[in-house]
Amino acid sequence: MTKKQIFYIGIFASITILSSGFKPFSSEFFPWFHVFEKEEMFYTVPTETELNQTFFNIPFTGKTFIGFRQSLAVRESQAKYHKVNTLGYLGKYQFGSETLRVLGIRDTTSFLRSRKLQEKAFLANLSRNKWELRKEITKYSGKIISGIEITESGILAAAHLGGAGSVRKFLKTNGRRKSKDGYGTSIKEYMKDFAGYDTSCIEASEKAKARHY
Repeated sequence: MTKKQIFYIGIFASITILSSGFKPFSSEFFPWFHVFEKEEMFYTVPTETELNQTFFNIPFTGKTFIGFRQSLAVRESQAKYHKVNTLGYLGKYQFGSETLRVLGIRDTTSFLRSRKLQEKAFLANLSRNKWELRKEITKYSGKIISGIEITESGILAAAHLGGAGSVRKFLKTNGRRKSKDGYGTSIKEYMKDFAGYDTSCIEASEKAKARHY
């Protein structure tokens, strides 16, 4: 075998070895990470004030309604759906049995077992409180009472804690009429801590119910 033949055989062998190491590219479909054409993606971005903060809670929720709901749940029960406190308040948002009956829920055992029903009850109660306090929200939002800027979300959070009547008395008396729950937490505290969230998505409804379906 001549040197020329050996040279060409070597080139052919090299090409064969190299080509065998490459596979044609094929795409893979991961259904849990795929967004279909008809699906919409919703996201929020931090406000200018929040961008200037050094530390963030993960996941970021900011002053969105999701942030409001999660923060209130953590404050009420550490966000535990099965929680029943020593005063008999139930679930993630700590509802009393009387409030649940108003919302159309009588079976408290089923209520504790159903995350979906608890979330529906929370939304329905917000809708009722927004209706009950619609005049106060319009009249007092943006005003400073007892050192607190009054906002819609603060009013709704305070109403969740102490009821619409207690919030109305606090506002009408310019903060002199205070109200606390069984553990000593005041509606003033809730009005301050939950101020400035976006609760515009909540529709005021006089007869909102938490439906099982």
